[in-house]
Amino acid sequence: MAELEQRIDRWLWFTRLIKSRTLAATLVTSGKLRLNGERIAKPSRNVKPGDVLTFPIGHHVRVIKVLAPGTRRGPAPEAQTLYEDLAPPEPHKATAPDQAAVRDAGSGRPTKRERRQTDAFHGLNDDS
Repeated sequence: MAELEQRIDRWLWFTRLIKSRTLAATLVTSGKLRLNGERIAKPSRNVKPGDVLTFPIGHHVRVIKVLAPGTRRGPAPEAQTLYEDLAPPEPHKATAPDQAAVRDAGSGRPTKRERRQTDAFHGLNDDS
């Protein structure tokens, strides 16, 4: 059974979810990573197929299911076979096209009126 388990910091590095093993260990020791819903703080903790990891990367929370242990840090397509992403895709935040400020390319600096419209669109009005 031991060959199916792997240190969590090595596994995160093999899967290319984290850039370096040191950063993976730092993430684990920060207490922000959960293994099957339980906070862990030691990078020596082992993961096995079927485990679910939850951790933040930037502004996103990743929910990853471990499918297999890694044997090497190979190319990205090979690394993606080691896990399944369970997090739903992030909704794309797009502004309505009728509200967006329209400017022709190369038309120079915005006029005072256009700048005020842009500020109003972004909620930066100074009504004092």
